[in-house]
Amino acid sequence: MLRPSSRAKREAILAAAERQFLAEGYDAVTMDSIAAESGVAKQTLYRHVGSKRALFLDLVTTQTMSAGRRAGVDHSHIDADTDVRAALCTRMETQLATVLTPQLLRLRRLVIGEQGRFPELAAALHAHGPRRAIEALAEMLREIDAHGLLTVPDPETAATQLNWLVMGEPVNAAMLLGDGAVASLAQQREHVARAVDVFLAGAAAGGSAANAR
Repeated sequence: MLRPSSRAKREAILAAAERQFLAEGYDAVTMDSIAAESGVAKQTLYRHVGSKRALFLDLVTTQTMSAGRRAGVDHSHIDADTDVRAALCTRMETQLATVLTPQLLRLRRLVIGEQGRFPELAAALHAHGPRRAIEALAEMLREIDAHGLLTVPDPETAATQLNWLVMGEPVNAAMLLGDGAVASLAQQREHVARAVDVFLAGAAAGGSAANAR
């Protein structure tokens, strides 16, 4: 565990790196500029992060994991009386709103732009972002199945289907068209509700990896 002084320096470094990378792009940022903004001596900066490349990877991993924690909705309260539709809508609304925050969108765009040079960055974003979200959703569907609310023979596939029903178009539009294309919270809620209804209708008809009981 980091000492309070070391934790404060790390937070200052990451804050400066995030602002500069997102505002100026990877190439324009230097370790000198990060040291100056963070108020950390250059030698201390190198001791904490190793290199600009390592700092960029650390930033992507840290921010993506943080977003994942914000999007994670506790599903331990699921029981035999749970309203499945409401529970799924709540979870997916939170996830969509988190991914569509301007800060995370800019980070995703930057990582995609640098994917050719730094494939490990895209891999980290995928592992701690979409992959982790689908795994958590699959676990939620297993809980729902265990309580007899929905038959989910393949929770991983079912979670993947629901995840991209919700995330596909809103995230794609925001990534390609800019922050101005981000749906309002009301529009996000409406989109999530429709996507969940499609998922549950497919389950009821036996056309998805989940089947209604």
